[in-house]
Amino acid sequence: MSNYYCKHCGSKYSSIASLTASSCLRHPSGPNKGKHTLYEGSEKSRYECKFCGTGYSSLTSLTTSSCNRHPLGANKGKHEAAL
Repeated sequence: MSNYYCKHCGSKYSSIASLTASSCLRHPSGPNKGKHTLYEGSEKSRYECKFCGTGYSSLTSLTTSSCNRHPLGANKGKHEAAL
Protein backbone atom coordinates (compact mmCIF):
# COMPACT_ATOMS: atom_id res chain seq x y z
CA MET A 1 0.00 0.00 0.00
CA SER A 2 1.34 3.42 -0.94
CA ASN A 3 1.39 6.49 1.26
CA TYR A 4 0.58 9.95 -0.03
CA TYR A 5 1.85 13.11 1.67
CA CYS A 6 0.87 16.78 1.64
CA LYS A 7 3.71 19.01 0.42
CA HIS A 8 2.66 21.83 2.76
CA CYS A 9 2.29 19.98 6.07
CA GLY A 10 3.54 16.42 5.59
CA SER A 11 0.26 14.76 6.59
CA LYS A 12 0.06 11.15 5.42
CA TYR A 13 -2.96 9.58 3.68
CA SER A 14 -3.66 6.20 2.12
CA SER A 15 -5.13 7.67 -1.09
CA ILE A 16 -4.82 10.81 -3.18
CA ALA A 17 -8.59 11.27 -2.96
CA SER A 18 -8.56 11.43 0.84
CA LEU A 19 -5.51 13.72 0.82
CA THR A 20 -7.01 16.28 -1.56
CA ALA A 21 -10.42 16.22 0.17
CA SER A 22 -9.10 17.64 3.45
CA SER A 23 -8.16 21.21 4.42
CA CYS A 24 -4.51 21.94 5.20
CA LEU A 25 -3.45 23.85 8.32
CA ARG A 26 -0.22 24.97 6.63
CA HIS A 27 -1.62 25.92 3.22
CA PRO A 28 0.17 28.97 1.71
CA SER A 29 -3.13 30.90 1.58
CA GLY A 30 -3.59 30.40 5.32
CA PRO A 31 -4.83 27.76 7.76
CA ASN A 32 -7.76 25.82 6.27
CA LYS A 33 -7.94 28.17 3.28
CA GLY A 34 -6.94 25.44 0.85
CA LYS A 35 -6.77 21.69 0.47
CA HIS A 36 -3.75 19.45 0.98
CA THR A 37 -1.50 19.30 -2.10
CA LEU A 38 0.23 16.10 -3.17
CA TYR A 39 3.97 15.85 -2.51
CA GLU A 40 5.19 14.26 -5.75
CA GLY A 41 8.57 13.07 -4.52
CA SER A 42 9.37 9.64 -3.16
CA GLU A 43 9.47 8.54 0.48
CA LYS A 44 12.96 9.17 1.85
CA SER A 45 14.90 8.70 5.05
CA ARG A 46 15.82 12.41 4.93
CA TYR A 47 14.01 15.38 3.33
CA GLU A 48 15.87 18.55 2.33
CA CYS A 49 14.55 22.07 1.79
CA LYS A 50 14.76 23.17 -1.85
CA PHE A 51 15.62 26.74 -0.80
CA CYS A 52 18.31 26.26 1.86
CA GLY A 53 19.23 22.55 1.97
CA THR A 54 18.32 22.04 5.63
CA GLY A 55 17.46 18.38 6.24
CA TYR A 56 14.87 16.65 8.43
CA SER A 57 13.84 13.04 8.96
CA SER A 58 10.18 13.67 8.03
CA LEU A 59 8.13 15.96 5.80
CA THR A 60 6.14 17.06 8.84
CA SER A 61 9.28 18.25 10.62
CA LEU A 62 10.60 19.98 7.49
CA THR A 63 7.40 21.90 6.76
CA THR A 64 6.94 23.02 10.38
CA SER A 65 10.03 25.24 10.44
CA SER A 66 10.53 28.66 8.85
CA CYS A 67 13.14 28.98 6.12
CA ASN A 68 15.83 31.70 6.22
CA ARG A 69 16.17 31.59 2.42
CA HIS A 70 12.50 31.45 1.45
CA PRO A 71 11.67 33.44 -1.75
CA LEU A 72 9.22 35.64 0.21
CA GLY A 73 12.03 36.64 2.59
CA ALA A 74 13.81 35.31 5.64
CA ASN A 75 11.38 33.45 7.90
CA LYS A 76 8.36 34.55 5.81
CA GLY A 77 7.67 31.04 4.60
CA LYS A 78 8.22 27.43 5.58
CA HIS A 79 10.78 24.99 4.24
CA GLU A 80 9.64 23.13 1.11
CA ALA A 81 10.85 19.67 0.20
CA ALA A 82 13.11 19.16 -2.77
CA LEU A 83 11.91 16.37 -5.04
